[in-house]
Amino acid sequence: MAEPGFKSVLFVCLGNICRSPIAEAVFKKLVTEQNISANWKIDSAATHLHEVGNPPDCRGQRCMENHGVPMSHVARQVTEEDFTTFDYILCMDENNLRDLNIKSNQVKNCKAKTELLGSYDPQKQLIINDPYHGDDSDFELVYQHCGRCCKAFLEKAC
Repeated sequence: MAEPGFKSVLFVCLGNICRSPIAEAVFKKLVTEQNISANWKIDSAATHLHEVGNPPDCRGQRCMENHGVPMSHVARQVTEEDFTTFDYILCMDENNLRDLNIKSNQVKNCKAKTELLGSYDPQKQLIINDPYHGDDSDFELVYQHCGRCCKAFLEKAC
C-alpha cells in the first residue's frame, strides 16, 4: 500500500521514445521544482514492443536539453503490474487509451485511473500528436503541450 500523500503516474504512448518520455521528464522537473519529488513515483511506458530497450528519440532529447529538462529513460512496455501499482496512467491519444483499456480489463485489482493526458490541457487540445514522422518543431509542440497538461494535472492531483 502506498504511503499517505504518495502518488504515482505512468505516462504512455505507442513506442515510449517520443511523447511519453517527454511528459515523464517534464513532470519530474515540475515536481522537483516544487520540492515534492519524494511524494511521487513517475515513469513512462509503451503500448507496443517495437522500441523496448531504446533510448528516447534524439530529437526529443535535443528539445529537452534546449529547455534544460533532464531526460534519462529506456523504453519499456506497460505491464500488468503497472495497472495495480500506479494511481494514474496518462496516455497521449485514443489508440493508446483503447489499448490500455483492453489491457486493464484483463487485470485483477486494477487501481490505476487511465485517461488522456490532454484531458488536463487548459487549451482543450485533447490529443498529443505523435512527432515521430515530423521534425524538431513537432517535438517542440509536444514539449509545450505536455508542459501545459502536466502542470494542470499536478495542480489537480495535489
